[in-house]
Amino acid sequence: MTAAATARYREAMTLVSPATRAWQSERGRLIGIAYRMLGDYGHAEDVVSEVAIEALEQERTAAPRGDDAPTAPPVRSWPAWLTTVCVRRSIDRVRSLAAAREEYVGHWLPEPVATARLPEDAVADRELLSIALLHMAEQLAPDARAAVVLHRAYGMSAGEIGRILEKSPAAVRQLISRGERRLRLADDPTATRAADPAALGALLTAVEHGDISGVLALIADDAILWSDGGGRVRAARNPIFGADHVRRFLTGILRRATADPAVPFDAAPIDVNGEPAVALTHSRRTDVLTLEFGADGLIRGLRQVCNPDKLTRAL
Repeated sequence: MTAAATARYREAMTLVSPATRAWQSERGRLIGIAYRMLGDYGHAEDVVSEVAIEALEQERTAAPRGDDAPTAPPVRSWPAWLTTVCVRRSIDRVRSLAAAREEYVGHWLPEPVATARLPEDAVADRELLSIALLHMAEQLAPDARAAVVLHRAYGMSAGEIGRILEKSPAAVRQLISRGERRLRLADDPTATRAADPAALGALLTAVEHGDISGVLALIADDAILWSDGGGRVRAARNPIFGADHVRRFLTGILRRATADPAVPFDAAPIDVNGEPAVALTHSRRTDVLTLEFGADGLIRGLRQVCNPDKLTRAL
């Protein structure tokens, strides 16, 4: 936020009013919506802070002023109003970030956040919270992303979503249907799943013992690896497709990581975005690695977030 916006936000938080009370009560849920829309926790917090400022302005313009009539109608339901504004501001932010993400150095991945650091309201229902789904949601148009998030994660009806997006219920249902197919949220026996304790334990054991062949044996033939260094650290600039290429990439990391006993090397389980992940310490840095497994127990998707700017809330 700008300095002026930050000052207005702080002013809003010092006032006790229906708008600020409602915002404080709904803040965790609003952050959950904005973060699912944006895949960036800092931007999500900015959006929700802007919503607080807008709520205060709405309240002021709806209040009687002496003999003058209010310039805005009173808010009948603050939770509904806050949700509407949050979604619309998130859509605006998605569009404004599109150009910056096209110029991003290498492949852009969502910012992982330690589950314990997320507001309880943001993780009450962990639907559409995983790094994999936040990453895949980037392919959806902003309206479609909003429709799927509100429907799947918050159980809103097509009519409720339509009022927010200013679309008919039929149009919203179409957005949801197409979006869910793109995200593979419909029943699909080939869909990937997050790491379970047994699968993650097998991987960590292999890494801990320097068993490179054991790690590589867990990679599926159709595996894809995405790596996000943001130009800050060494990382693959493009997705890596296929088991052979993924294995060569991982072999290079593991061999460099274990080449010098004086340089710390560790693989530890962590929980980000409501799912198990790996904190991989190597080459004097720590990456967050999230994994997707197929029904056969082999790894089909690996997302390596190593841009240090994105790891402040994950480790």
